[in-house]
Amino acid sequence: MDLDAVRTFVAAAEAGQFQEAAAELAITQQAASKRIAALERNLGVRLFTRTARGAELTIDGQAFLPHARELLRVAERAVTSVHAGRRPLRVDVIASRGAASGLMRGFHRAHPEIELDVVWLFDIETAVAAVRSGEIDASFRAVAVPGRPLPEDIESVRVVDESLQLLTGPAHALAGARSVTLAQLVGHRIWMPGIVPGTEWAVYYADLVAEFGLTIEATGPNFGSDALLDTVADTPALATFMGERTRLVWPAGHDLRRIPVTDPMPVYPHSLLWRRDNPHPALATLRAHLTATAPGHSAVGTWTPDWVLPR
Repeated sequence: MDLDAVRTFVAAAEAGQFQEAAAELAITQQAASKRIAALERNLGVRLFTRTARGAELTIDGQAFLPHARELLRVAERAVTSVHAGRRPLRVDVIASRGAASGLMRGFHRAHPEIELDVVWLFDIETAVAAVRSGEIDASFRAVAVPGRPLPEDIESVRVVDESLQLLTGPAHALAGARSVTLAQLVGHRIWMPGIVPGTEWAVYYADLVAEFGLTIEATGPNFGSDALLDTVADTPALATFMGERTRLVWPAGHDLRRIPVTDPMPVYPHSLLWRRDNPHPALATLRAHLTATAPGHSAVGTWTPDWVLPR
C-alpha cells in the first residue's frame, strides 16, 4: 500500500477538503486527488463523497481512517528505529512519584546533554509490547512474574531494591514505633487501593500476604495518592505501604509517620528492561549510570518473592 496515498487520505479526512490537504503536504490539488483515487482503486471502495463544502468520508472511509492512522504511526516507528540517535531516549517509569522516576531524574542531572522522553505505561504487557515495537526504548518493571516470562528478544537487569515502609497516621497503634517487624503487622489493616489484579505489584503483594499472614485490602476506588494520605491520616485503624524512594508531600497537619519494616525487610525489585537489538546510543549510557549509582540492599535480612530474578 502506498503510504503517500494513505498520508494524503488522512490529511484530507482531517481537513475536509482536498485543497487544504494538498497545501499541508506541499503538493498540488491534482496530485492529492490522484493519490486518493489510486488508493480507492487499490481498496476497491470509495473513501470520499464530494459535497459543496468539500469532501466527506463515506462509511468505508470512516472505517478505514483509524487503520490508516495506525499505518502511519507504524511507519514512523519503523523510521525512527533506524535513526535512534536523532530522537529522545524514551523510557517508561510507570508513575511520576515512584522510584523509577527518581532514577531518571538522577540520570538527567548526570547527563543533561541526552534528550529524554519520559512516559507512564500502566501494565507490564503494554510496556513489553511498546519496548518490542520500538515505541519506547526501556521500561522499569518487576520481572519476571510467574507464568509470564519475558520474550526472548527482551533483556532485563535488576537495578534497585526499594525497601517498603509503613505509613500511618498519628493515632495508629504503631505510629510511635521507630521500626516494625512483619510479624508485628499481622492483624493490622493495610489499605492499598492502587493494587490492580494482574499487575506485577499485585503479584508481589499477594506473595507478601501469603508468606507472612498480612492483611492487605484493595477495596474501594483509587482516588489517587492525595485521597489515600487523607484517609490514612484520619483513620487510626488503617495504614499503607509505600516505597522508601516514593516522593509524596502532605499537609503538616496530617502528621503522617514513615516507619521502616524489618525482620525481614521486604524490598520491591525494580528492573530495567529493553529490546536486545535496540540501537539507541543513550541506552547503554543509562544502563551504565544505573549500575554505578543505584545499588540495591544487601540480600541478607531482606525478602523478595521466589520468582524475582537474582541481581
